[in-house]
Amino acid sequence: MNSQAIRQELDQSRAHGPLRQIVIPPCPDLLQRLQHAMKEAEPDLTEVARIAASDVAMAATLLRTANSPLHLADGMPCSTVGQAMNRLGLDETAAILTGFALRNAIPVNSPHLTRFWQRAAKRAHAMRYIARQLPGLSPDLAHTYGLFCHVGIPVLLQSVRGYGATMVEAGARIDRPYIATENVNHKTDHAVVGALLARAWSLAPSLMAAIRLHHDFESLGDADIEPEVHTLVAAGLIAEQLMRRHEGLPEDADWASHHQRAMDWLHISEEDLENWNEAVQDLLSEE
Repeated sequence: MNSQAIRQELDQSRAHGPLRQIVIPPCPDLLQRLQHAMKEAEPDLTEVARIAASDVAMAATLLRTANSPLHLADGMPCSTVGQAMNRLGLDETAAILTGFALRNAIPVNSPHLTRFWQRAAKRAHAMRYIARQLPGLSPDLAHTYGLFCHVGIPVLLQSVRGYGATMVEAGARIDRPYIATENVNHKTDHAVVGALLARAWSLAPSLMAAIRLHHDFESLGDADIEPEVHTLVAAGLIAEQLMRRHEGLPEDADWASHHQRAMDWLHISEEDLENWNEAVQDLLSEE
């Protein structure tokens, strides 16, 4: 399904299908302001700085990142939002603010989702690195995809009775994919719900489509789907594997079944993968 078909699917399911019961949290005002500031041909740096400074915890997150070992090259810590923005650059600043806004819009207080946002941040960092190795993929778009990829899970947990038990069951079953169990139990899944949130929050159409298709690896390379969507989905599978290596976890079923398809789409080799794995270890340790 291309982006237009996915929009139609979401609209129909929202109006008459299982998505009627899903409660999508409103897009945070700060994120709306950030999106508006960043969409201009020349982004409004003053407005971005105002957004960053408007929340103490958000400003602290920005400063903590700017003063982390990966960025503190000259040994001089940043003490203001402006200094942090200068060190990080506009795109990374916007990505950090987006992640902060997302975490606060959808709080996760469940034993089923331990370290959910920490892993989302890791995925986003890995996606940004991967995008910088690939021609034509925006690191900012890739980072946002990494943050939002699995956002349908906490939304479902908050909206649907019994979804916590479904998570346990889906994680334990080896006879069918995770999203198959979600669909059997609830007539929808976290990929669809995540795409619905992406649409409601006016994220880029390619992000919405990639979130919808991020477990549909059989569609990789389909001519009806936009190439950028394929690239995000393929890179997302690579990012997940790099995270699992960093965490000392075995490869998952998606990787075992579909990694060659993803690597072929991205035109990368096993040697490339090993080089990327070595390069991102320190980066992923930041989270």
